[in-house]
Amino acid sequence: MKKYIDTGKKDTRSGFGAGLLEAGRRDSRVVALTADLKGSLKMDEFAAEFPERFIQCGIAEANMIGAASGLAIAGKIPFAGSFAEFVTGRVYDQIRQEVAYGKTNVKIASSHAGITLGEDGATHQTMEDIALMRALPGMVIVNPCDYNQTKAATIAAAEYDGPVYLRFGRPGVPNFTPADQEFKIGPAIIFNEGKDITIFATGHLVWEALGAAEILEAEGISAEVVDIATIKPLDEEAVLASIMKTGAAVVAEEHNMAGGLGEAISGVLAAKCPKPLEFVNGGDRFGESGTPAALMEAYGLNAAGIVVAVKKALARK
Repeated sequence: MKKYIDTGKKDTRSGFGAGLLEAGRRDSRVVALTADLKGSLKMDEFAAEFPERFIQCGIAEANMIGAASGLAIAGKIPFAGSFAEFVTGRVYDQIRQEVAYGKTNVKIASSHAGITLGEDGATHQTMEDIALMRALPGMVIVNPCDYNQTKAATIAAAEYDGPVYLRFGRPGVPNFTPADQEFKIGPAIIFNEGKDITIFATGHLVWEALGAAEILEAEGISAEVVDIATIKPLDEEAVLASIMKTGAAVVAEEHNMAGGLGEAISGVLAAKCPKPLEFVNGGDRFGESGTPAALMEAYGLNAAGIVVAVKKALARK
């Protein structure tokens, strides 16, 4: 299998900050808004270079989404950023009415997603945000896997005309995709070709999926690893092509069992190509306080957990 090299751990929120700055340099219509979390969202460099295009909204996420929608109607390209829990659950009505229903060109920048927010605990973590955004007609959902992909995805989001939910995280994670990549919203990315089983992964779980594939290779199992960076619209053609080749699959995500990538893929397979499918996710539970690494292990969101799920799926072929 192809070997991927960790060039040094970086947080994906910093990839967003770098992408936002580059997008702002490319297009003067790009503006940034945040709910008193400029540092946490890594918007500092954008605010320093383009102070006239940066708006500090205070701890008022609903107002921030309303302001972003107004700016979009006026022809701007607004990125509205906060913690994932606050920029989805706290302001769902505003996102539904003013962004999704209104079809405004707002980019929702969602940091500190999943349980890898860590020690702040369940009140600040969210494992339900993808489900909320998937339910909204026309909402694009992008969940990149590392710093480089997040930077490229942010630039792509700025160039895309329509609502985008961009999800990224707080902890340093392996940075292993090309620095000069061009990200395209929509297509799945095959990181490793295999013949026995497919591992569909998104976000932080992509690196873990590659680690699982190495473990499985040593046991004589050939795993195809597919990065689903764009969860909606789902690349159904790529999903079906891979699973028709391998005959079984695992879906790995840092999200609850309800409404996430696992349900999106299982819906496609149920309708068009029923095959054995297992899931690695957060189950039906809230987050907890702990270090990101300890929480990922406790929830089984790692290479070892993926290997277990793979063997369950293979037993059903």
